[in-house]
Amino acid sequence: MERRSKLKSRLALGAVMAVALTGASPDDDFDIQTQIGANPVLPEPRQYLFPPMHLAQIVGWKSGETPTVPAGMKVTAMATALEHPRSVYTLPNGDVLVVESRSPDLDPISRPKTIVMRWVESLVTSAGTSTGSNRITLLRDTHGNGTFDLRTVFIDHLYSPFGVALVGEDLYVANTDAILRFHYAPGATSITEPGTVLTPLPGGPIDHHWTKSLVASEDGTKLYAGVGSNSNITENGIGAEYERACIWEIDRATGAHRIFADGLRNPNGLSWEPQSHALWTVVNERDELGPNLVPDYLTSVKDGGFYGWPYSYYGQHLDPRVRPQRPDLVAKAIVPDYALSSHVAPLGLVFDTGTGLPAKYRGGAFVGEHGSWNRQILNGYKVVFVPFASGRPNGMAEDVVTGFLDNSGHARGRPVAVALDKPGALLIADDVGNTVWRVTADPEKQTAR
Repeated sequence: MERRSKLKSRLALGAVMAVALTGASPDDDFDIQTQIGANPVLPEPRQYLFPPMHLAQIVGWKSGETPTVPAGMKVTAMATALEHPRSVYTLPNGDVLVVESRSPDLDPISRPKTIVMRWVESLVTSAGTSTGSNRITLLRDTHGNGTFDLRTVFIDHLYSPFGVALVGEDLYVANTDAILRFHYAPGATSITEPGTVLTPLPGGPIDHHWTKSLVASEDGTKLYAGVGSNSNITENGIGAEYERACIWEIDRATGAHRIFADGLRNPNGLSWEPQSHALWTVVNERDELGPNLVPDYLTSVKDGGFYGWPYSYYGQHLDPRVRPQRPDLVAKAIVPDYALSSHVAPLGLVFDTGTGLPAKYRGGAFVGEHGSWNRQILNGYKVVFVPFASGRPNGMAEDVVTGFLDNSGHARGRPVAVALDKPGALLIADDVGNTVWRVTADPEKQTAR
C-alpha cells in the first residue's frame, strides 16, 4: 500500500509539472527551415530544471483516413491492427517482415525529472494490449497485385526487437540485448526454431535508447548495429555509456565486434548510399538545450569517426552541461552532413533504388521522423525526402508523407522505420497508428497531369 501511495504521489507531481511545462512560451519567431541542410542555424543553448514538454495526444486513424502524399502518388494501408510496428524489411521473394515491438521498460532511475517525463510520455502511448507484440509478422502478396493478403506470425517471443538483416539463409534479428541468428528457408512463412546468439548487445539494467538498428555489409561478411546512448547527456554516469552511442561492426563468422564510429547519441536507419556505397545513418541528437537545439541529422559514417556526443554537438559546439570536458575528442568531432531540424526524432532511413516511385526520388533518401516531444510547436511527424547527387545531399528536404497530425495537433500516427518493397514502393511503419503504409506512384494521376 505504501508503494502504491508513493506511486500516486509521483504521478500527481507529474501531472502538475506536465500542465505547467506545456504552457511554456513557444518560439514562434524561429524558422525551422533554417535548420535543414548542411549549415544549420544554431541558437544559444538554454538550460532547464524541467524541460518543456509537448507531445501530441494520440487519436488514431478514423475509418477511411490515410496520410497525405503529393500529386502523382497514392498511399494505402498495407496492414492494420498491428501491435506497435517499428520497422519493416523486404525479403528477396517479396515477402515483407514487420517488426512489432514494445520497449523493455528497464530504466530503474527514479529522479523527479525522469518520473515526470515518463508520466507525460505514458499519456501519448499508442493504444493496444501489446499481447501480440515482440514478434515479427510476415506479409505476402500471393497474387502479385500489390495487395498483401497473407499474414502470418513469422517469429514470436522476441525481446524488444528492431533491426533485421538477411545474408544468404541466415536471418539476423537485433533484440535490444543481443543479435540472434535464425535459419531462413526461402519462402518460409514462419520460423519456430529458437535463434542462436551471434553477439550480446548493451541492454539493461538501464536501456534508455533500446532500438537497435541493423544492416549487413554489401559483401555479407559484417553486420553493423546502431546502439543508442543510455541517457540524454550522461546523467546516468559515463559508465552506463560503455560501448553505447555508437555503431558496432560485427564479424558475421565469429560474432566479434569493434566500434566502427562513436559520439552518435542515437543512430538509426543504417543504410548504404547507392553511388558511394558509404554507410549512412540518421541520428537523434540531445534534448533540454531549448526548442531549437540540437538539430537531428542525416550523415555518412566514417570508420573511426567521432561525432561529438556527449561533449559537443555539430562539430565543436560545447555542451555546457558535460563535466569534465574532453577537448581531445571535441577537437576531432566530425560535423554531420545534413541537419533535419531540432527534435524531429528521425528513426528510419532508406535510399530510393527502385522504380515504384516517381523518377524525381531516384537515388535520394527518405527519412521517417517520429516527431518532437520537447518543443512547444510540434516538429516532425512525417516522412521527408532529401535529394542526393553524386552520393551527397543536394537540396532542401521535401515533405512527402504528412497528415500524421490532424488539424488540432493530435497524432493519428507516428512514422518510424521506412523501407522499399520488391516493386519499389515506400513502406512506412506507424507505431502509433498500428499500421504499415505503402506509398506508390499513381499512374492515373500522372497521366491526368
